[in-house]
Amino acid sequence: MNGQEIEAKFYAPNFRKIKAQLTALNATLIQPRTHEINLRFDTFKRELRKQGKVLRLRQDQSAKLTFKGPSQSAQGVASRQEIEFEIADFAAGQKLIEALGFEVVFFYEKHRAIYELNNTQIMLDEMPYGNFVEIEGRSLKSVQKTARLLELDLSKAVKVSYHALFERVASAMKLNADALSFKTFKRRKPTEKELGVEKAY
Repeated sequence: MNGQEIEAKFYAPNFRKIKAQLTALNATLIQPRTHEINLRFDTFKRELRKQGKVLRLRQDQSAKLTFKGPSQSAQGVASRQEIEFEIADFAAGQKLIEALGFEVVFFYEKHRAIYELNNTQIMLDEMPYGNFVEIEGRSLKSVQKTARLLELDLSKAVKVSYHALFERVASAMKLNADALSFKTFKRRKPTEKELGVEKAY
C-alpha cells in the first residue's frame, strides 16, 4: 500500500452487536481472526515520534513493513500518509531496520479480523486492554457512512493511537510501558476511565 490512510477508531468492548450488523449488511470476511505481533522502531532520541511518524514491522499472515506520516483529524476521522509492503522475512526485516540505526521502542500484540463493506475495511481488534473497531476507507465520507451503518458514534471516535492508549493505561495501572501483551492484562482489564475512552454504541 502506498498512499493515504483514512480511518476512524472506536472503543467497542463487546463485538456481538457489530458482528450481527456486519452479517446483516452482507459484509465480506477477508481475514479471519489472526494473531499479530508488532514492533515499533525509533532512533535513540525518538526523532520519529517527535515528528508524529511511525516505523513499524508487523507479523500476521505475512510480514509487513510500514511507514506512517503525521496524522491529521477531521470529524472523527484521521488521515495520514502510509507506505506499506510485504517482506519475505520478519526476523531479517528487524535486523535490517536495526542495522540502519533504529531500535525497538514498543512491542504490542493483538487479534484482528477484517471485513469489507462498500469499499471500506472494518477491523475488529482485540487488544490486550480492550476491543476496538477500526474503519478504513478511501475518503472521509466513506468512513463516516460505514460508521453510521454500524451505528458507531463518530463523536466518540478514539483520537489517539493504540500506543498512546497503552501509555495512558500503563501510567494509571503502573505498568511497563514498553510492551503491550495479553499476559500483561491477564488478571485485570483497565476501566473506561483508565483508558480515557467512551463506548461508541
